[in-house]
Amino acid sequence: MAGLTSSTIGRKYAMALSAMFLLIFLILHLTTNLLSVLNRDAFNTASEFMGYNPFVQFLMQPILGFAVIFHFAMGFVLEIKNNKARPVKYASNNAAVNSSWMSRNMIISGAVVLAFLALHLYDFWLHEINYKYVEGIAPDSERFWPELHEKFADLWRVALYVISFVLLGLHLAHGFQSSFQSIGARHPKYTPVIKAFGKWYSILIPAGFIIVAVYHFITQ
Repeated sequence: MAGLTSSTIGRKYAMALSAMFLLIFLILHLTTNLLSVLNRDAFNTASEFMGYNPFVQFLMQPILGFAVIFHFAMGFVLEIKNNKARPVKYASNNAAVNSSWMSRNMIISGAVVLAFLALHLYDFWLHEINYKYVEGIAPDSERFWPELHEKFADLWRVALYVISFVLLGLHLAHGFQSSFQSIGARHPKYTPVIKAFGKWYSILIPAGFIIVAVYHFITQ
């Protein structure tokens, strides 16, 4: 790991791998959340499995936490080193022409997404820790849907989630393709496919989470 993160290329490669892991996690997480819209019992069953399965709780959850911290830490490190490498910007450089707004502001969208994750952990993860390990309440397979439903009772919270998911989509719009480029997937035959898939991924994943939040708000 030390060797992988000792150079700029290595850091980009490691960051891309962590990004791909998180891309897969988002699909799994959205799939579970969409069950709350489609079938209450199925959501409760899936949530109970995810919440009490030792493999998920004590292996996959720590790996996920490490991946999130590692990905954002590498992003901030790369941004700092890139800025140090270019202390004086060329006066003739037209950033709006040479790159997209999102590619120039990934660090900003990443910081906002990170702040959103802190809220999300406060809403759900800390509640689970308190429920299972602090208060030691007996498992209740029917509690998950009402708890999720209650979280979206307030308009301000729904609005905050929607804004965060829109920014997540913008972050993904550039990050998806960038991750594949960082590991060398730049073949002319596959690049258009990666770009198209990344475009739809960055739209559908955030839209799915927004649907969940809005659904629980309007069905209060």
